[in-house]
Amino acid sequence: MTIEVVFFDAGETLLGPHPSFAELFSEVCAAHGHEVPPGRVQSVQDELAPHLIDLAEDTGVDNPTFSREASQKFWGYLYARFLLALDIADLELAAALLERFSDASSYKLFDDAVPTLQRLRRDGYRLGLISNFEQWLEERLVELEVGHLFDISVISGFVKIEKPDPGIYRLALERAEAAPSHAVHVGDSMTMDVEPAGSLGMHTVLLDRAGRYPDALTPRVTSLEELPPLIAKL
Repeated sequence: MTIEVVFFDAGETLLGPHPSFAELFSEVCAAHGHEVPPGRVQSVQDELAPHLIDLAEDTGVDNPTFSREASQKFWGYLYARFLLALDIADLELAAALLERFSDASSYKLFDDAVPTLQRLRRDGYRLGLISNFEQWLEERLVELEVGHLFDISVISGFVKIEKPDPGIYRLALERAEAAPSHAVHVGDSMTMDVEPAGSLGMHTVLLDRAGRYPDALTPRVTSLEELPPLIAKL
């Protein structure tokens, strides 16, 4: 067996806002007197997605997962920017969105997460987590009854290294005692997952649930269910 360990990103790979970002956003807006259909929220999300790196730089926060204060400043700015794109000027609503999306109960596992994790363990692979997330992710994974499935966990809120710094991948490999060529990283971002992991010589798989990267050169799947047979061929 060439591959020994399979690492996963967390947000938008294993879990995400439930029932969806757009629906939660719309729900919070409605509770504050602003009727914004989920479809409109999704349109704005699609419009802003290509500019997220620039928007993140505009927040003035370099490491949003390192502290609660940094996280609040970072996400508070982004939600305010989202509302601006929706022509809504409501600081209380921006604060309410921050509170809702900072609540661990707002996040659920994708339907394909548990079956895939269990399948890979049965196939003999060790599993790892490499994620830019606040510390509460660890507790949430335990609540979702999947925390025990990971042999290695590297969460930026604990280790104080954030993607795309290759150092977070290097640390994960050290903890796994695995060579890069014997490891796979699975994530939904080219810049945060595929490129930095690949720069160390790790195998990479892009999870493209929304079909945004049809021409990606790296191995690509649209569901985690496609992952086990792909890994078996590496």
